[in-house]
Amino acid sequence: MHKKKQNIMQDKSLSIDIATLNQYEPKYLQAQMVTAVILALGSNHRATEYLSRVREKLATLGKLKCSAAFENPDFTATKEQPKPNYTNQCVYLELDSGMSLQQLQQLFKSFEGECHRVRESASILPALSEGSLAQTELSQVVLPPSAWRQVTMDIDILLIKSEDNEASGSCWIIMADRYPFKAHENAGITALIARDVLF
Repeated sequence: MHKKKQNIMQDKSLSIDIATLNQYEPKYLQAQMVTAVILALGSNHRATEYLSRVREKLATLGKLKCSAAFENPDFTATKEQPKPNYTNQCVYLELDSGMSLQQLQQLFKSFEGECHRVRESASILPALSEGSLAQTELSQVVLPPSAWRQVTMDIDILLIKSEDNEASGSCWIIMADRYPFKAHENAGITALIARDVLF
């Protein structure tokens, strides 16, 4: 199993040391029974509506605590491809009953779908590839702004607490595919820690 120590943000005023947490690739954690998660929610289209909707769905799974929601520029935007700002929020979810990481990931994808999330790879690129473009030309296509601006809901798992890991005493695991955390994710995690809901 791939395992690596992380050196991420640490606030000396807090009673925990995030830098001591381990990082694992999600593929190694699929079967682990998860008892709690820290999520990053993001939306750049009707954000107030969709954040509220997904929080209601998440609350049906267990105890929910949220950081403040705040607006951020899309870090993938360029002058040639401007994109609307995102509204981001971090969420702590303590599950009423344990679930495998794989089950949680599938459930969160269904929540995104219920928020009318459409992924570019599922809707736009296949349509383009069915045309006369060669694969090399397809990779150079600049999509029109309307084709990829609207992300109604994005749910990313940042950290998990699993039954297996609780037995070892280290509690939380950082999802390797999310490291390094973005600035708004660090801010959201810090806000949740300050509310004494995580550790």
